[in-house]
Amino acid sequence: MPVASLAQPYGIASYIDYATEEGDVDALRTSEDRFANLPGFSFRPHFSESLRRFSGLRMHWLDEGPSHADDTFLCLHGQPTWSDLYRRMIPAFAGAGNRVVAPDFFGFGRSDKPVKDEVYTFDFHPNSLIDFIEMLDLRRITLVCQDWGCLLGLTIPMEMPDRFERVLLMNTALGTGDAPLTEGFVAWRAWSNAHPDMAVGRLLKRSCAHFSDAEAAAYDAPFHDARSKAGVRRFPNLVPDRPDAPGAALSRRARDWWQHEWHGRSFMAIGAADPVLGEPVMLQLRRTIRGCPPPLVLADASHFQEWGDRVASAALEAFA
Repeated sequence: MPVASLAQPYGIASYIDYATEEGDVDALRTSEDRFANLPGFSFRPHFSESLRRFSGLRMHWLDEGPSHADDTFLCLHGQPTWSDLYRRMIPAFAGAGNRVVAPDFFGFGRSDKPVKDEVYTFDFHPNSLIDFIEMLDLRRITLVCQDWGCLLGLTIPMEMPDRFERVLLMNTALGTGDAPLTEGFVAWRAWSNAHPDMAVGRLLKRSCAHFSDAEAAAYDAPFHDARSKAGVRRFPNLVPDRPDAPGAALSRRARDWWQHEWHGRSFMAIGAADPVLGEPVMLQLRRTIRGCPPPLVLADASHFQEWGDRVASAALEAFA
């Protein structure tokens, strides 16, 4: 589908249109110039506009390690991050002989960004991930997920159980709608709603004190202004907060599947300094994952898995 360039300065964006069953939707495509020379991020980009239900909307992913490896590590980021979150883990997984695939959700990273907030529904993202997995025909998958990567990703294996063999969980929960949201999350959602053009890099640096300015700036690269942050704004408001909320029934079905039907291997890592999705929440999730062993607890790690090299090494050892 043709891309009409905006008459704006270097490194901004282009408008695109893509078709859905409801009609055409405007989206932004972030300039590739903004992703040049990011620290620790020398991975080659991959793109497709051919997802089955999202034709014309371009998704980006990283694809490292041997393409015909026995095992594939599928790394799903959260909010407001993108595949840059896994730059410390990808070399370890690929170096152990695995294929590592890390997509950017629509609205994040190098993927296209619909500009209307209401485009981003709970079903929008898992549907795109299912289409993505089918497009690449990924098998023998280790699901690596954090934050929204798990809220969405944990609903997918029950739909294609023959493709998944292991799961690595980090600071997250399932949005089942039948338990009250934590005070920490309610405060985060209120803050997010009050800052529709949130400074993503500054937010990450507050959480990750060891960050350099360049590492923080890498998280700003996908988002040139508030128009490109519709997906970022929507995620906190998509967490099911009542039993009949969109996504709640799907998440409860996933909870039941992980409790009773999951027969793969599991590994859990907890950033204990996370005030929202820290150890108490994760230990509750552990009880949901059939056969999940005691977790790796990183006392100094926060919500964002910017301590991923330590997590990757421990997970590989556990899965060996």
